[in-house]
Amino acid sequence: MEGAAVGVVTGLRAEARCLRGLVVRVACSGGSSERARSEALRLVAEGAAGLVSFGLAGGLAPDLRPGALLLPESVRSPEGRSVPTDPRWRERLRIRLESGGLLPRGDALAGSERVVATVSEKRALLETTGALAVDMESHAVAAVAREAGVPFVILRALTDPYDRAIPQAALETLRPDGRVRLSAVLGGVIREPRQLLALMRLGRDTAAALATLRRAAAASGPDLGYGQGA
Repeated sequence: MEGAAVGVVTGLRAEARCLRGLVVRVACSGGSSERARSEALRLVAEGAAGLVSFGLAGGLAPDLRPGALLLPESVRSPEGRSVPTDPRWRERLRIRLESGGLLPRGDALAGSERVVATVSEKRALLETTGALAVDMESHAVAAVAREAGVPFVILRALTDPYDRAIPQAALETLRPDGRVRLSAVLGGVIREPRQLLALMRLGRDTAAALATLRRAAAASGPDLGYGQGA
């Protein structure tokens, strides 16, 4: 793995760019749980001694706002299985993050095979899982880590809060390589101009979350807190 002990799976290229300068190996899944699993498998096959699910998450809990940092204790799969993150690695990360002026939330994260876009869907998922937030990669990466017997942690920042839906135009933009198709965004706005305000809000919330991720990556150290004995 060219000296990198940690493999990191993200959904977006923008999330991966937050990790520049770190000694980790990064793979983008393009917002697909299936690709997140295959990329995590590849990273383990190439020698990753630990796995990280890193990036954005959608809010489920009412007390979380855009930019909030999450360091979950577990992730719940769509089938209802709860997989814990590595407690020692997570504790090292927490100490580093707090030393950097960040206060991550713990508790549980929910995994989903598709985007949880509407407010009603978010409320339903909160009721069934009790999770603070949701993403599409963490449960897949957790399953690979469990099968491979390697430690696993999650580091996420909140974008869309529990009371805000994701506009349809945003759901059509992501390419399999994790890049965003701006032409799709523009096309969606042209078809339905009323989406523009919602897209602007989402852009602002995403910028806040990415700023948090950059701060978290810098505070976590070159190996994202993996250290010795993870």
